[in-house]
Amino acid sequence: MPTPITLPVVSPNMESAKLVKWLFAEGQAVSAGDELVEIETDKATLTIESPNNGKLGSILVSEGTEDVKVGTPIAILLADGESAVSIQDVLTPPTAETPPTTEDPRLGTPTASEPKPSSSVSKREDRPRAFASPLARRIAQDAAIDLGTVRGSGPQGRILKVDVLTARDARTTKPSAPVSTGENNAITPIQPATTAAPIQSAGLGDVGAIYRNRPHKIVSVDGMRKTIAERLSTSKQTVPHYYLRGHIIADQLLALRADFNAQLQHRGVKLSINDFIVKACGLALQQVPECNSVWADNKILRLGPSDVAVAIAVENGLFTPVVRDAQSASLSAIANAVKNFSLRAKQRSLSAEDYAGGSMTISNLGMFGVESFDAIINPPQATILAVGACVTKMVEVGDSGEMKPTKTIAVSLSIDHRVIDGAQGAIFLKSIRAYLENPMSMLA
Repeated sequence: MPTPITLPVVSPNMESAKLVKWLFAEGQAVSAGDELVEIETDKATLTIESPNNGKLGSILVSEGTEDVKVGTPIAILLADGESAVSIQDVLTPPTAETPPTTEDPRLGTPTASEPKPSSSVSKREDRPRAFASPLARRIAQDAAIDLGTVRGSGPQGRILKVDVLTARDARTTKPSAPVSTGENNAITPIQPATTAAPIQSAGLGDVGAIYRNRPHKIVSVDGMRKTIAERLSTSKQTVPHYYLRGHIIADQLLALRADFNAQLQHRGVKLSINDFIVKACGLALQQVPECNSVWADNKILRLGPSDVAVAIAVENGLFTPVVRDAQSASLSAIANAVKNFSLRAKQRSLSAEDYAGGSMTISNLGMFGVESFDAIINPPQATILAVGACVTKMVEVGDSGEMKPTKTIAVSLSIDHRVIDGAQGAIFLKSIRAYLENPMSMLA
C-alpha cells in the first residue's frame, strides 16, 4: 500500500524543521536511499532519503513551509502498480464504527486487521534483524554503530540515514523522542505561510496593532532564530550574570602574529587574533581550573581539558562549535579547526558533536569595528569572553608618566555567579591578559 513519508528526528531536541526543497517531482521514480527532500533545522541543513523503491506519488508539504512538526507526513511513496486513487485510502482514516479489513490473497476471505503502530515509534525488538536502507548500513559501518541499537523512523521501523546520523550525534547529546498522540491519523497537505497576510491575522498581538497603519513586511523566523531567542532569553532570566572588563596591550601580539604568518604562508596557514585568544583561554582555564566548570543540575561540573567554543556568525544566526583541548593544540591547528568550522557552519553541515560541550565561548565582533560589548552566557557554560576591535590609544608607559600610542583590545568577561565568584573571575581574566600581552609564553 502507499507509504507515508514523515518528518523524522534528525538532530537532538528537534521538534520541527523548515522544508526547503524537494529534490524529486511528483510522479518521478525513486530508489531506496535517494535523497528526496532538503530540510533545515535550527542547526543544519539535511536531506531525508527514500525508504524504498517506488514513485513519489504525492507531495503533502510544499517547499518553503516552516515549523513542520516531527512526525508530520510530508509525502506519499507509491509502489509499482499503485495509483493516485490508492493515495486517498491513506489520506482518509478508517471510521471508529467499522474496523478496516484486509483480504488474504490465498484464501480470498476478509479478515479484521489490527491497527499498526506509527512508523516513527515502531519498536526494534519486534524485528529479528536490523531493517535498514543500504545508505544507512554504509554510514553505520563507517561510524562503528550497531544497527541493533538504532530506532528506525521509516515505514515498519526501517532504519534510514537520518536515524544513523542521529544515533551518532546522540553519543554526546541525548535527543528527545518525538511524541505521538495517536488522536488523528489523517494526512492533510500543509501550505507554506505567507508574509503577505494582513497584520491583524499574523499573530503579532498588541505590537502588530501599534504598527498596523505603517508600511511593513512580516519576516518569518526560522528554527535557528527561535532557538537563539529561547536559549538566550532563558540564560538572561535564569543565569546570574556579572561582568569584568579590561584592555589588552596588543603590540607584541600583533608583531608575533605578523611574524608567524610570514613563516606559515607557504603552508597556507593564516593566524587570526582570535586563534591566539582561543589558545590563551585554553591555557588560562588550566591555570585557573575553578573557571573550567559548568553548571549541571545544582552541581558544578569541573572539566579536565580546555574545550573552548567560538561564535561563528551565519545568515539569520550563529553557531558555537567547540575547539577541543585548546590548551595543547598548536596555533595552526586551532586556525585550521576554526576555518573548517566556519565553512561547515555556512553550509549548515555541522554535527551536534561539533557544538556540544565546552566551558566557555569567545565572541569576537572586532572585525565589525565594535570597540566593546557584553555578551550573554551560553548555558551550561559558565563564561563568555566578548572581544572588541583593536584600536590605538594613548597609554601610560611604566611609572614615568610618559604617554605612548599603543594598540589595545577591549575585552569583557561575562560570568555565571553560581559557578565562579568575583575573585576567581578576576584571576582568570588576568591570566588571559597575561598570555596575550606576552604571547611567546603560550609557546613555552
